[in-house]
Amino acid sequence: MGTSSAVRQFVTWAPLAAMLIVILPALAAAQEPVKSFDQLNTRLKPGDTVWVTDAQGREVKGRITSFAPDSMGIDGDGARTLRADDVRLVQTRRPDGLVNGTLIGFAVGAVGLEAANLALTSQGDCPGGCQAAIVLFGGAIGAGVGAIVDALIPGKKQVVYRSAGASGSTHLSLAPVITPRTRGVALSYSF
Repeated sequence: MGTSSAVRQFVTWAPLAAMLIVILPALAAAQEPVKSFDQLNTRLKPGDTVWVTDAQGREVKGRITSFAPDSMGIDGDGARTLRADDVRLVQTRRPDGLVNGTLIGFAVGAVGLEAANLALTSQGDCPGGCQAAIVLFGGAIGAGVGAIVDALIPGKKQVVYRSAGASGSTHLSLAPVITPRTRGVALSYSF
């Protein structure tokens, strides 16, 4: 009787625990971008892969080769040095840890296999500690699948630096259109 109660409590609380495991690391990982270009070396190091958007809006992906207070070396489609006043945005991609995927997979596997077991058998058909073994077996399978799936998902891009003049959100532009046959306004919106 004790095992059945423990399994029911696990089935009840596992989804809530899984949601907390997903939400809490995301809240903790949120960091504000550095305010000054010369602070980039506090968040990045040579060898890190970055996406740099220049003042003309072109994005370059590459590995950092060096830092200076007013420039950054990057090796993408060739080595180049980017001056601080030419850099509008620097982003990096941090890998997602395997812990949350493993724990979520464990919870889903354990709950799923135990639910299937309860649907196929009556509670009296399981001798001794077999329900706990089913929960652990299902959890182990789920944990393995969760870890593999988490390893395959790339992390999200994070803004590490945004220049003071760079807008962080949307752009709206209007331009008059006047031709011999047409008069109007061209509207462009980007985000």
